[in-house]
Amino acid sequence: MRFAESRHALTVALFAKGKGMRHISSLILILFVVFPAHADPAERWEAPPIFEQLLAESGMELAISDGFAAVEVRPNARFIYDRAYASPDWALEIRYAIRPLRRIRVDYEDPHSAAPDPNHMFPLMFQSLVTRLSDGRHSPTREYPSVQAREKFNADWVAAAVFDIDSEFATDHRQALVIAMHKNALADAYAIFLFDDYESVKQGIDDNLNSLRFLPQHPISP
Repeated sequence: MRFAESRHALTVALFAKGKGMRHISSLILILFVVFPAHADPAERWEAPPIFEQLLAESGMELAISDGFAAVEVRPNARFIYDRAYASPDWALEIRYAIRPLRRIRVDYEDPHSAAPDPNHMFPLMFQSLVTRLSDGRHSPTREYPSVQAREKFNADWVAAAVFDIDSEFATDHRQALVIAMHKNALADAYAIFLFDDYESVKQGIDDNLNSLRFLPQHPISP
């Protein structure tokens, strides 16, 4: 399958049957800098938390399917992530990032209004991430209906995007699927699927689409 056909097949598979899915605006209204909430930029930077600690703080679980093995986290210029797994043939790599809201602070300098609530910023943060990872190229993007977000991810909000990945994300793969999820008062989280040919990794994506999810015992906001 040719590259363009592979991307089109994934886009159709994700979005064609997504009744009720809404477009996300590409307009970024707020510029912000995110810091760990426990750290003052003027103070000594603390060691980053381990992945298991991020899962616990965020009320999340990770259940990767059999056959996938943990691989090295690669430094890159686009997006810091926390854990990665790859299929035995490396045709599919999945990178995970978790952002507990209690560790996020927004620097906002408008004197006429208060800083935005992190619970209300996830669509903007998601679109900003997609823009960085795609280097601004065309990126079909949709939100899951709230019922599906709760059923699949125990989340308040979930969105997906498909695009050609920028090489500065330290990958040799050419395509990406991003699943972004948010749960009020808990966390934002991201699963980034990297591959070349959708048809050859379709089963692996399906098996791991909600491998990262919120735990059901944490109540979801109405």
